Amino acid sequence: MASSPGPDIILPLSSQKHDPAWKHCHMIKRADRIHLRCMYCHKLFSGGGIHRIKEHLACQKGNASSCPKVSMEVRRAMQQSLDGVVMRRRKKQKLAEEVKKLNPVKPADTADGHSEAEMGLQLVAMPISVEPEAVQLEKREEEVVARTHERKRRRAAKNLSPPLKENGFARANLGGTVDGDQVCLAIGRFLYEAEVPLDAVNSAHFQPMIDAIAAAGPSFKAPSYHDLRGWVLKNSVEEMKATVDFYKETWTRTGCSILADEWTTEADQTLINFMVYCPEGVMFLKSVDASQMVTSADALYELLKLVVEEVGVGNVLQVVTSNTETHALAGKRLTETFPSMFWTPCASRCVDAMLEDIVKLEPASIILEHARSITRFVYNHAEVLNMARRFTDGKELVRPGRSPSDTTFMTLKAMAGLKENLSSMVGSEEWKNSSCSKNEAAAAMTELICSPTFWSSVDSLVQLTDPLVQVLRMVDSIKRPAMGYIYRGLHRAKEVMRRVLKMKKDYMPYWNIIDWRWHKELPRPLQAAGFFLNPQFFYRIKGEVPNEIMTGVLDCIERLVPEMKSQDKINKELTAYKNATGDFGRKMAIRARHTLLPGEWWSTYGGGCPNLARLAIRILSQTCSARGCERSRIPFEQMHSQRKNHLEHQRLSDLIYVRYNLRLQQRHLLKNRQTDPLSVDAISGVEDWTVERTGLFTREDDESNWVELIQPTSSSEAAHTDEDDALFSAEIDDEEYDGCNKEEEEEDDDDDVKQEMYGFVKEEE
Repeated sequence: MASSPGPDIILPLSSQKHDPAWKHCHMIKRADRIHLRCMYCHKLFSGGGIHRIKEHLACQKGNASSCPKVSMEVRRAMQQSLDGVVMRRRKKQKLAEEVKKLNPVKPADTADGHSEAEMGLQLVAMPISVEPEAVQLEKREEEVVARTHERKRRRAAKNLSPPLKENGFARANLGGTVDGDQVCLAIGRFLYEAEVPLDAVNSAHFQPMIDAIAAAGPSFKAPSYHDLRGWVLKNSVEEMKATVDFYKETWTRTGCSILADEWTTEADQTLINFMVYCPEGVMFLKSVDASQMVTSADALYELLKLVVEEVGVGNVLQVVTSNTETHALAGKRLTETFPSMFWTPCASRCVDAMLEDIVKLEPASIILEHARSITRFVYNHAEVLNMARRFTDGKELVRPGRSPSDTTFMTLKAMAGLKENLSSMVGSEEWKNSSCSKNEAAAAMTELICSPTFWSSVDSLVQLTDPLVQVLRMVDSIKRPAMGYIYRGLHRAKEVMRRVLKMKKDYMPYWNIIDWRWHKELPRPLQAAGFFLNPQFFYRIKGEVPNEIMTGVLDCIERLVPEMKSQDKINKELTAYKNATGDFGRKMAIRARHTLLPGEWWSTYGGGCPNLARLAIRILSQTCSARGCERSRIPFEQMHSQRKNHLEHQRLSDLIYVRYNLRLQQRHLLKNRQTDPLSVDAISGVEDWTVERTGLFTREDDESNWVELIQPTSSSEAAHTDEDDALFSAEIDDEEYDGCNKEEEEEDDDDDVKQEMYGFVKEEE
């Protein structure tokens, strides 16, 4: 039997790959061959190099097929890059022809014996009307001599920049080359002076913007203030509406979810950002000031009703909101008005609340406080932070997440994975000879890092909570809908807790937290039906399908398929699915249960059961979370201000529409963005881990300076890559389904289990 070719390996890109198309593809190693894969449609290219990818992204007919999912922005940037290649080739040819018209000049030796060619001097063709050429060449010789005498001084001052003149350095260097550092300094000056947050460079549109400017050449004139407020914004709105129209075309097949992301501003306004989710993407619809509505179920119902009617009743499977009593009442009334849809509480907020409750339990709270004391000390001393980054190969201890609880447990897991590195650091001669290791705070941190009981407790807490953290990241996934996975994810979290703690009296406090948070909004038929219709999990159920799951399936059939004839057909088709007959029983279908997305599996193998397949695809295409993307620096509060000109309010609404939708489109790329736990851009989520407090580990006359820091490297970002595939494919044993809701377990008589797990906690008490 032929051996499997093995999994695809994503190869790192070297710093030499400067073509803009490299930002939009992956280099894949498969069976000892190198391929390029488009980041948007995932098409593999075996030949043609990066130029073929660029043609693919530019949707240029010819050697490569067009990418169906690339954004208009990227498409335009790739086309400009292709056009730039042609323009540069023509300019180079024209330059060579004009240089031939000049009198040939033999390169003169410079003062140190090097020719002008060796010094990197380039002759630039002058217009024919400019005379005489000899004067120009003489000036260039003088420049070369001056450059030779001041070479050392220029190297030392490489990063210093002279005051800007009226036209900047770019206009002054027409026809020549510009040092890359000077370009970076020019970008920095703009960002600093204009007060643009530095994490703006993480935008997926930053590099394409640079590429477009470079392709346009030095004659490009930047858009004016009025251009950006006028035709540029107008065209951007039209472009975004075209993308949204593409999403809408898929709603008939997959259905959609209305997401109501509710949040409170610094001015204590309650705003709701309405979005529409489908597998093709999430679109921002509008923002509403709901300050006077969230306390009234009737007012909230009227608001939700208007949004449902705007999207289209036939397209909507569910409305996802916060899970307060007011929202529940409004949701119940909404489903009475529209009996073909569900109201669903936001799963990410629910799981977040579970993790917050666990943090409040005494064992976890003590462990976390000791872990924070380590990171606070490390991140407030430049010498120690530099040392930690060297010993961890650039990996960060603190990992900013999407919520405080996400940050907490991601950071704890990262620390557990780096415990050997930290132990090596505090045991090294470098640490012992460091001035930072001589005080009481450093000694306390060293003792903590060298404590086996501390790390045992950390490992146990990570084991207990990691499945819940995975559920949190799963429901916020951008790559695939979570509806078919969340029921199994929560069950798996409970099973892991039972196996780790063994004794019922130990794991029941954690189970109670999960059950109370999850079941207080029962029923959740969509999640139960998602589990049932996901072939990866359904065919591993031992015995009869639990009643809770089957009830959820029947609820979905009655509500989402109102026609009785279709309901009867689905009921018959369920038998074929349960028994895996017809196409469901093909060997291909059995293998594909674990490789295809559930919706794709039904689309491929559900042809014999068209009514059930249509329902399954619509259910499995939904999300469970109403959480939107980052809202910082989007002027929602300004838009909802009462003191605003009507026309300007319209313009601001369009600006927010474009800005927020662009962020939603690029969420999957933001997972790989560069971050620094010390940055003010991240401080709101990590202050508990990086800001020192009085008491333990307080600094004593430390003279640390940020200039001394080793800045985070690209390797420190590796841990932040999208882990969706691992989240959705983690295996669990068959027995977990067999014992799905068992509460009576045999208790382990060994009372040392908990002491071994939380020995550190008891020792501190």
